[in-house]
Amino acid sequence: MLTFEEKLAIIESFPQLERKNVSLKRVNFQLVESISDKKNVVYHLHPNGNGFIYAANLSAYQTDDKGMINIRDFSEDQLRTLLKESITSLSPVEENEKEIIEIPSVKQEYRWVNDENDVLILVEEDQLWNVYYGDNLDAAFESFVEAVEYLEEEGFRRL
Repeated sequence: MLTFEEKLAIIESFPQLERKNVSLKRVNFQLVESISDKKNVVYHLHPNGNGFIYAANLSAYQTDDKGMINIRDFSEDQLRTLLKESITSLSPVEENEKEIIEIPSVKQEYRWVNDENDVLILVEEDQLWNVYYGDNLDAAFESFVEAVEYLEEEGFRRL
């Protein structure tokens, strides 16, 4: 289990999040530019290591009735992945990127770009992670991790 300080350092490495100290030495982190009424990405991170991350929009996780996941026993990789996914799910989509591709019934969508400004879209669909170039399917993977490894090996980085 990560300590409070380790979790805090990981969370603070995301510049999109703004720290808000709350009662009993707990800390919240908010996504100010959230497209949802939900601003708290990290809720009540406590010095004992307990805390929650908002994941109501993420189908890969089981949440409580408030859409939160307890992160007490998360590893560094698990915490970073969940934070990235939560932030992405609450972030606005750039207007120009909407024109690149529109896929119906998308649960999650991530944009990746290479040095030549080619854009690939990583989408969760029907329990698979599909990579699209425009409207064309480029690759399909059974896990998010496999898809990310492929994109990084191909020279793409997350937008």
